Amino acid sequence: MKKDLHPTTYRPVVFKDMSNEYAFLTKSCVETKESIKWEDGNEYPLYKLEISHTSHPFYTGKMKLVDTAGRIDKFKTRYAKK
Repeated sequence: MKKDLHPTTYRPVVFKDMSNEYAFLTKSCVETKESIKWEDGNEYPLYKLEISHTSHPFYTGKMKLVDTAGRIDKFKTRYAKK
């Protein structure tokens, strides 16, 4: 194996699904700018997710449209002219 290939900065991080407020704590080396107070009273770095297993249509069985960039509106205005 190559030396120094894997990161060594693993720490507890809270991942939060912004579509339904579901959050979980796990170890990660992801860079974050925000922090959040967790259930145990400690403060951890926060990483915001757009979608997780609690909001993904494959796992929930419900079709839910997640449009974060306004792509559907752009499509409708582009082809409404024609």
